[in-house]
Amino acid sequence: FDRSWYDRGGVEPVMGFCTPEQHARFLDETPQFERQIVNDGIHFFQFWLNIGRETQLERFHDRRHSLLKNWKFSPIDVAGMAKWDDYSRARDLMLERTHTDHAPWTVVRANDKRRARLAVIRKILLAMPYEGRDIEAIGRNDPKIIGEGTAFLGGAPG
Repeated sequence: FDRSWYDRGGVEPVMGFCTPEQHARFLDETPQFERQIVNDGIHFFQFWLNIGRETQLERFHDRRHSLLKNWKFSPIDVAGMAKWDDYSRARDLMLERTHTDHAPWTVVRANDKRRARLAVIRKILLAMPYEGRDIEAIGRNDPKIIGEGTAFLGGAPG
């Protein structure tokens, strides 16, 4: 899934795009749905790419003023800037309610896109058994970049 699947857990309740009942149902049902996927033998990874407020504002500015990236900038982005704390609370609740042993969330500090992407790739490569895998070439996860659950967020919204 991409992040839009989890919008019901974060963006939609903050922006009023779903009812409180729909939001609660999503939080209740998602772990069971994810368990079904895992029980079918599918490897399930959940990554929350967390960026700080300052970095988010810089990226919004770059998108808004770039001829190549301005299509990524929407009125929802503008409206959401003032709702940082609300998004943070919704994110924390969603991660708390949907973080399970069978489908844990991995939080990636993603202010540095290159390091974040490498951390995600490394996490997957270390978790997946495959012929010819070279653990030394893959390397170890950087604990400053990648961790599990809301405790790793340290209060910095994503």
